Amino acid sequence: MTELIGLNNRPSGTDITEALRAEARIEPDPVETSPPTKETQIIAIYGKGGIGKSFTLANLSYMMAQQGKKVLLIGCDPKSDTTSLLFHGRACPTIIETSSRKKASGEEVEIGDVCFKRDGVYAMELGGPEVGRGCGGRGIIHGFELLEKLGFHDWDFDYVLLDFLGDVVCGGFGLPIARDMCQKVIVVGSNDLQSLYVANNVCSAVEYFRKLGGNVGVAGMVINKDDGTGEAAAFAERVGIPVLSAIPADEDIRRKSANYQIVGRPGDRWAPLFEMLGENVAEAPPVHPTPLSQDDLLGLFAAEETGADVMLEPATVADMCGKDAVEKTSLEVIYEEI
Repeated sequence: MTELIGLNNRPSGTDITEALRAEARIEPDPVETSPPTKETQIIAIYGKGGIGKSFTLANLSYMMAQQGKKVLLIGCDPKSDTTSLLFHGRACPTIIETSSRKKASGEEVEIGDVCFKRDGVYAMELGGPEVGRGCGGRGIIHGFELLEKLGFHDWDFDYVLLDFLGDVVCGGFGLPIARDMCQKVIVVGSNDLQSLYVANNVCSAVEYFRKLGGNVGVAGMVINKDDGTGEAAAFAERVGIPVLSAIPADEDIRRKSANYQIVGRPGDRWAPLFEMLGENVAEAPPVHPTPLSQDDLLGLFAAEETGADVMLEPATVADMCGKDAVEKTSLEVIYEEI
């Protein structure tokens, strides 16, 4: 009898549906805006390929090291070019490549095989598969698995900077956001639509994983090659993130970077710029961004520059099939009202 009463008292399908709808309407907790409590700040930097992440990170990490911070720079781009500027153009052996070679000879990978230093900056490259021979995102995941075996969680650094390609949206490249592997994200962009499109995607990813219980926020934006037109600053304001630095489109910076020279050296012309960037990166709290829609993103630019004034004209069957196209009678059955 007790079992029958229990069954009769079970909530109806309508009650369950309403309960689920009520639960779905509950907004996630506000993003944590206080400074990270972990002793090591792990910061993921995202941006469009070629926008200047490696340039920004090499100079930023160098300046932070000169300010007395212990910094680890990890390149997470299959191109493996994050550390090239830091090491004056010299290629750094990648973790994936070294692991494959060592495994073939029955040896274990050691720190000295994959981590190198210059003037206080420690750096390494995860690497990736050769073109057409594997998944870059999977390579990133495999690289971090190897880092964990090398004791990643026990390393003692003030800052760990992760350089991630933002164009690719597969799981491997979203790893720091999806798994809370970093406390905050920084986006690098410029005054062009494509780089801001990538920056907006990164903000969308942060927002998505926040709704799933994640804790990563966006600390701000670095505007690289700033020509003063203002679209990147307008984007940052619209999505609700601060501009941490605006690096000008200057010939001196371009020339020195092309020659693999660090411009963020204490006492040099550009030192104050990177000193301030270092302070802002360290102190900026992670915030909750508000990604833009495609139309709002286009609205940051003049319509004639983006084609936002173009109207969509539907195609017809005749367009698709040519002059011999024949309109076919619909087979839809229409019932008359009684």
